Amino acid sequence: MAYYFFDVWVIPTLLVIGIIVWIGVKSVRKLQMPKVVLNERDRPIPELVKEHPFTVNPILWVILVSAIFILIVIFYYWASSSY
Repeated sequence: MAYYFFDVWVIPTLLVIGIIVWIGVKSVRKLQMPKVVLNERDRPIPELVKEHPFTVNPILWVILVSAIFILIVIFYYWASSSY
């Protein structure tokens, strides 16, 4: 019975889940950072966000990691199939 649980994709799936959880933890920690308001005006947009607005979006990172994993799975089964 334990043989059926330990498939070829268990460890890679756990690795991908770990990466997605790490991205989530990093984004939540960034949200909980204390924000100091010096005055009532809005703060300027950071340079990193101005130059690369999509790089700091954790949802896009999760989609990218998941898409890469799915493409690897599809390529593996495509390469191992015989006609």
